[in-house]
Amino acid sequence: MGKKRIAVIDKELCRNVKCGYHCQKACPVNRSGEECIYIEEGGVFPVINEELCIGCLLCIKKCDKMGFHALSVVNLPKELEENPVHRYGRNGFALFRLPIPRKNMVVGLIGPNGVGKTTVLNVLSGDIQPNTGIPGKKFNWDTFIEKFKGTELQRYLETLKEGGITVGYKPQHVDLIPNTWSGNVQKLLEKTSNENKILKLAEKFEITKMLNKNVSDLSGGELQLLAIIAVLSKDSDLYFFDEPSSYLDVKQRLLVARVIRSLSEKSMIMVVEHDLAILDYLSDDVHILYGKPGVFGVVSKPAGVRVGINTYLEGYIKEENVRFREKPITFSNRPQLSVKNQKFLDFTEFSKKFDGFEMRTEAGEIYRSEIIGILGPNSIGKTTFIKMMVGELEPDKGKSLEGLKISYKPQRLVIKKKENEMMVKDYLEKKSGKTCMDSEFKRLLESIGITRNLDKKMKNLSGGELQAVFIATSLGKEHDIILMDEPSAFLDVEQRLSVCKIIRSHIEEHGVSAFVIDHDLQVIDSVSDRIMVFEGKSGSVGLGRTPCEIQEGMNSFLKSLGVTFRRDPSTGRARANKPDSQKDGEQKESGEYYYTKN
Repeated sequence: MGKKRIAVIDKELCRNVKCGYHCQKACPVNRSGEECIYIEEGGVFPVINEELCIGCLLCIKKCDKMGFHALSVVNLPKELEENPVHRYGRNGFALFRLPIPRKNMVVGLIGPNGVGKTTVLNVLSGDIQPNTGIPGKKFNWDTFIEKFKGTELQRYLETLKEGGITVGYKPQHVDLIPNTWSGNVQKLLEKTSNENKILKLAEKFEITKMLNKNVSDLSGGELQLLAIIAVLSKDSDLYFFDEPSSYLDVKQRLLVARVIRSLSEKSMIMVVEHDLAILDYLSDDVHILYGKPGVFGVVSKPAGVRVGINTYLEGYIKEENVRFREKPITFSNRPQLSVKNQKFLDFTEFSKKFDGFEMRTEAGEIYRSEIIGILGPNSIGKTTFIKMMVGELEPDKGKSLEGLKISYKPQRLVIKKKENEMMVKDYLEKKSGKTCMDSEFKRLLESIGITRNLDKKMKNLSGGELQAVFIATSLGKEHDIILMDEPSAFLDVEQRLSVCKIIRSHIEEHGVSAFVIDHDLQVIDSVSDRIMVFEGKSGSVGLGRTPCEIQEGMNSFLKSLGVTFRRDPSTGRARANKPDSQKDGEQKESGEYYYTKN
């Protein structure tokens, strides 16, 4: 592209005429007589000439001060000299480079939300004809393929040109499935695949009972497995799985990973995954995607999975001489959490029988400013326990948390049809009872990264953005206790760790307590003081144990699954041991299933 910087205008946030084009008035290049920011004839949105832009950021400061947050101007890495693969219009998001689909390998994509993973899919599937950074340019396959001559991408793109690539795509936001699909699960799947294939996959994932349900009655984990089965039941050349682990428990995540790996024997596989342990377990090679979310994204060269993940955490790609994060992400031994000794409340034993399922939980206690993490397989009663505590579900035995102000973040990110058209700001204020200008709530929104999206419509948010809104709403409400069901779903690695810190800080600062359900072991490890383990047989019987110390609970939980985890010696991150490997055997023999020595 030959430019030193890239400028992006978010047209959903831009108020152009309403704001009086203050960005144009603030630009010193404009005031000198040139047109760096101008309005095209017949247009209403401003246009930024990136060649003339001097990067002073005065236009951004003016736009932000007015509360619109519609502009971004970013200096590109010096090493990035080529044109983008694709750009969404003038002053739109730009993607640089492409990952390499490979046969007999699972290629992982790792990076923050909003840096081009979906664009990658659309280009590699042929749904987007890439414009090499020149919006409106007439597409020519031969010219585009020439860009990658001599690389492994050349042959793939030549096959794509001839129509020889079929793509199976598992989307990120499975919560939306009931909005477009309805009726019996098995009958729905049989519309696109044969019955034997569906039954075999359902048996592999141990969800044959789910086939008799209606789509509208499925849990988050069941919706995820429905989407995965729908993709796996089709024969494709390239399979693309966007966050296949969300809502799945640890056992299901590893099972899905093994099935996806088996596909690589005959097809090309690409996976976007933010649970690092699963990405590590699943992938052979990894491409890092970096840049500024919503502005530009760059795809790195491939690296082996362990090196690639550790490079991403380090924030510096040595081979390309690019630093994309100021500080590395590390996971050392658990931080020393403050001792909790002021009891907040005792909770009773609960029991409930319904639809052939029977569950009960042991009584326990929670201390003030304490977070109890909740772990266990899906369909074993974790969410049922939470719903009985908050009073959404009537227990056969036990008492809900009466007389307390309760804030509850549900598992699934479902908004009503009439809320789709609401602005994020209005939705937050309606659900939290706070104004977005309230100083404390405003700080929360800034820390969780929502401020920029306040003037967007709820229906236009990504899965990660919607999760952040739900978390902010639950933290913003007046409450004595907060209950969160899978807050890590759809968040990227950095967002997950940030949310853990935000939740911990909130709990400590306000002297309230919390229960947090999650399946990302790193999240539970980072956020919890103690944990509550659920065990039993999914869909039949569940038992929630009284809260216990982290190490004891993690060992008990992982032993029931027959899975061991260790720490990576360079970063301290969680790594799932390969079944029956030497490390797996050593840890099982010692009884240390969770994070022993590096």
